[in-house]
Amino acid sequence: MDLLSGQPYWFYKNGVLHAYPFLTENIDEEVVIMGGGITGALLAWSLTEAGFPVVVLEKRHIGMGSTSGSTALLQYEIDTTLTELIDLIGEKQAVRSYKLCVDAIYKAQEITQSLAVDTHFSLRKSVYYASKKDDLEMLRNEFDTRRKHGINVDWWDAPTLREHFPHLKKSGAILSHDGAQVDAYRLAHALFQHCIKKGAKIYDTVEVIDIQHHQRNVTLILENGFKIRTKKLVIACGYESQNYLSKRVVDLNSTYALVSKPIPQSTLWYQNALLWESARPYLYLRTTDDKRVLIGGKDEKFQSAIKRDKLLRSKSRLLEQIVRKLFPELPFTVDYEWCGTFAETKDGLPYIGTVHEHPDTYFALGFGGNGILFSVIAADIITDLLRGRRNQDAPIFRFDR
Repeated sequence: MDLLSGQPYWFYKNGVLHAYPFLTENIDEEVVIMGGGITGALLAWSLTEAGFPVVVLEKRHIGMGSTSGSTALLQYEIDTTLTELIDLIGEKQAVRSYKLCVDAIYKAQEITQSLAVDTHFSLRKSVYYASKKDDLEMLRNEFDTRRKHGINVDWWDAPTLREHFPHLKKSGAILSHDGAQVDAYRLAHALFQHCIKKGAKIYDTVEVIDIQHHQRNVTLILENGFKIRTKKLVIACGYESQNYLSKRVVDLNSTYALVSKPIPQSTLWYQNALLWESARPYLYLRTTDDKRVLIGGKDEKFQSAIKRDKLLRSKSRLLEQIVRKLFPELPFTVDYEWCGTFAETKDGLPYIGTVHEHPDTYFALGFGGNGILFSVIAADIITDLLRGRRNQDAPIFRFDR
């Protein structure tokens, strides 16, 4: 699948951080991870730390799938509000899924702090505003629900919102105190380099063309003719993972993003908070460590990469106009623009775990608007499952939910 087009900012900023070898032999390994993006990297880190020998296979260059185009807002809020999720799956599991995402923010912080490389992780507040007046009641109910269940939020009425964002003429917002941002491309490489030092083997430009399941192991057939035999396979191929499932679990969308040139002031708006709105599809904004504005959104249902790419220029101009309207005082000039494909599920939650049709295979499908945090959760769950431990949260994300 053609996942990205245009100029994904994180690759242009960082360049080729590391080179990884090409696999040219048959090998046996206890655990193989298919996917060399941020999800595969977090899984490799978790499993390596737990003492598992790990091999990672990526058909592109490391981090050059969706990870290089990730806008990397780390928000506990999923694409389905907590209020809606309670109606869909029940209060206990809905609240637990939200709190797992809150915990994942601080787990991600711990992971980044343990690495030798600065991945530009930083904690951020998040402002979730009503796109129109008709959304205000829904947003207020969502605030009450979060507050009731112990999530750290404040309510901003219109005057309070205008006090912090003078040009944001909206009727109200939820201020969340738990949020973060990171350079996902840089983080993926840092995690893999850490794993390599602990004995993991990372290969890229290696494509798996067939997966054969046997009674006690799985054999992967590579495009170059070599084979890998493993006791356990973990599929972390992002939105392409649907290719390995007979049952459709996702809908694909096209999304658009751009980044400005650096702006010569350290604080671009209130505490450089993450910004997003109640409309669906929604807009989202963040800043970067080098003082740029990143804005994304204006999603469309995915039809083809060609149709997605044709809209890039018009969508970018629209996003640029929105930024200029929201922050007219900022000297905003577009520097990079790109588009990509992402997937969403029926309830906004990821799919993590096993399916009957693929023995000894585990899926980490961190779909949706906060896939990085879902990947942190997936890494914990799958590590427990491979250890033979019961994970009490695994049922929330099972395929047959």
